[in-house]
Parts: sequence; structure tokens; C-alpha cells
Amino acid sequence: MNTLTIQREQYDFRELRTYLAAALFICGNIVVPQLCHLIPKGGLIFLPIYFFTLIGAFKCGWKVGLLTAVLSPLVNCLFFGMPPVASLPAILVKSITLAVAAGLIGKKMRFSLLSVALAVLICQVVGMTFEYLMDFNFLHALQDVRIGWPGILIQVFGGWLLLKAIEKW
Repeated sequence: MNTLTIQREQYDFRELRTYLAAALFICGNIVVPQLCHLIPKGGLIFLPIYFFTLIGAFKCGWKVGLLTAVLSPLVNCLFFGMPPVASLPAILVKSITLAVAAGLIGKKMRFSLLSVALAVLICQVVGMTFEYLMDFNFLHALQDVRIGWPGILIQVFGGWLLLKAIEKW
């Protein structure tokens, strides 16, 4: 398995660069979902709201990831109505889980395809559990896997490729 050392810095909430980095990743999480929503069910299929949360958390740490995870869905919902308000709790749980998992895995493990896949897997397991506990509907809880499997693959392989590409940034 190909591994590399990615330049991961831990950003702090007291630093301006934390908010600038988060703003950059939030912009990505606004633009890409808007493009995906041009395709029928594009948001459900490609799960774009999580992509730059993953990148930000791996690259800059869990604090940048957390800001991106919380603000991206809220800004998108406020300005574009997507995700719908009813979906926000589950999306926020998944986003926050992804940010924390990717940030901690990025700090503790060597960067690899496996480390990215592990962060996405943790996000999905926690998210599915939360969705199941919300309405006790197993099919609803599995929606990301049933419908959004292309998005999960994009997160893992696309996230790994983009992180590898920005390794020196």
C-alpha cells in the first residue's frame, strides 16, 4: 500500500489561518454540492457535503475540519435550502464525526488510502447508527450506502488523490 508523509499541521482556534483554511474548505463544500444538485438526486448519490470536510480535517487537523463540518451544511441550508432542515441533524452528526475521525487519524496514523477509508468508515457507521436511532428505519439508515456508494468511493479515492496532490501545500 502506498503511503506518504503529508504535511499536516495542527491549526488552533486562536489563529487566523484556521478560519481562512476553514473558509476555503467551506467554499468547496458550497460549490461542489451546488454542481452535484444539477444532477437528479446528485446530493444523495455523490454525498458532496462531506468531501472538503475530509480534506480539511486530514490536511489541517480536526479544528479546521470541525468548523468546515458545522458551517458547510448550515450555510448550504440557509442559502440554498439543501440539505433540507429535517436532514441537518444526521448530516451534522456525520460531518462532525468525519472531521474528528479524519483529524485524529491524520495525526496518529501514516497517511494512506487505508487511513482515509477508515475515517470515512467511522463516519458512516456512526451516521448510520444515529439515523437508525432517530426513526428506527433500517433502510433509511443505510441510505448513504445504498444510494450514496459512489460518493463514499469518491470520498475515499478522490480524497486520497487530492490529499496526495496537495501534499506540499
